[in-house]
Amino acid sequence: MAVTQSAKPLGPIPPGFETVDGELAIGGRRASELAAGGTPCFVYSRAMIAARLADLRAAMPARLHIHYAIKANSFAPLLAIMAELADGLDIASGGELEMVRATGADLAKVSFAGPGKTDAELAAAIAAGVTLNLESEGEASRALAIADRLGITPRLAIRVNPDFDLRGSGMKMGGGARPFGVDAERVAPLARELIEAGCEWRGLHIFAGSQALDAEAVIAAQAATLDLAERLAREIGAPLPALNLGGGFGIPYFAGDTPLDIARVGGALAARCADLPEPLAEAELAIELGRYLVGEAGVYLTRIVDRKESRGETFLVTDGGLHHQLAASGNFGTVVRRNYPLAIATRFEAAPEEVANVVGCLCTPLDRFAERAALPRAEVGDLVAVFCAGAYGASASPSAFLGHGPAAEMLV
Repeated sequence: MAVTQSAKPLGPIPPGFETVDGELAIGGRRASELAAGGTPCFVYSRAMIAARLADLRAAMPARLHIHYAIKANSFAPLLAIMAELADGLDIASGGELEMVRATGADLAKVSFAGPGKTDAELAAAIAAGVTLNLESEGEASRALAIADRLGITPRLAIRVNPDFDLRGSGMKMGGGARPFGVDAERVAPLARELIEAGCEWRGLHIFAGSQALDAEAVIAAQAATLDLAERLAREIGAPLPALNLGGGFGIPYFAGDTPLDIARVGGALAARCADLPEPLAEAELAIELGRYLVGEAGVYLTRIVDRKESRGETFLVTDGGLHHQLAASGNFGTVVRRNYPLAIATRFEAAPEEVANVVGCLCTPLDRFAERAALPRAEVGDLVAVFCAGAYGASASPSAFLGHGPAAEMLV
């Protein structure tokens, strides 16, 4: 009882993981087997990713396309699977374009968003037939000039900065002054210019926020997005060929978080899709998701290299750290540090016996995976599993920090 009373709660471990001989298993393989080639390492479950896509498709309207935002995780074997499973891929740099090209994916199903696209990136995307989601009037002018120079008809859409945001989202991507997208009131004149210039008009991209767990907030944002898209289409004077509704679907990271009710979201969206107004009736509708598709399918495995006591507290020191899993350390947009889902992988079924801090190997007090967590007693050599590591782990962490190098990655 004293263990749980003095502990700080851990986040919920995602469903779908197995136990073999008392250890955490991923894809039927024990953590110790997976880590035999060295730690730290990221392990991604092919089956969990496929199941997530299947469940999402069953919940969403049949006409809705599901795109994968590759910034969440661009590990080549995983990306190759997503190129097959998803209906499209969303990129945010020229480097990501090359990653997608390497999969052999149909580049006509790729869209490119993000402020600060260079002329070289615009030229590469136009030449590849990728849809550019334009973020400003200046970017639009550069894209048209580059396309004219190349003698290619560009595929152009406009990313809209809406006059609303996604309530409760972890990161606000719309509403107010933003570096993302064209303010809604300036979209129609720009769209008419693009159409008159002879581009292949690809419609609108409206992304209000991310990491929402409240179904009603997502439903409200999608309804507002459809209303805004209809209004803008009427102002433009042409039906929309495509509408990217953005994403925003979150996953539970912390104690008290509950999974997003996708059945509720899908039902509400299906009801709207059944009676769309004429400007949207023939539009290709899509959502773009990253962490929701792959986040819970990944685990970061790191080995305990030291166990120490300091002024009455226990510290389990691992060979990993925030240079691989920045978000789990609380240093990736978290205002108040809370514990991610974490377990002693090699003692996965054991009951908690002590309260311990799990820290990394870096020379900074920021390098902490768990604070005062109730855990089984762990010794040097045991493996720690940090869950929800499939998104914004390896792809969003400073792997060069202090020269430890990147973690290994594997898909099982």
